[in-house]
Amino acid sequence: MPIMQVFLVEGRSEEQKARLIAALTDAAVSSLQAPIESVRVIINEMPKTDFGIAGKTAKALGR
Repeated sequence: MPIMQVFLVEGRSEEQKARLIAALTDAAVSSLQAPIESVRVIINEMPKTDFGIAGKTAKALGR
């Protein structure tokens, strides 16, 4: 069973996340010949205040 875990900084729409899940599922099915029913995708979102870039939060940088 392929399990893919993705980390994203908050801010993507539900539609964008659905497209990402579909694309990753298709990639696993195509490259691993895995049955589509066996593919799992886990999205972990983190708040912009909990993600740092060059010593500042993503929120402080406007990202």
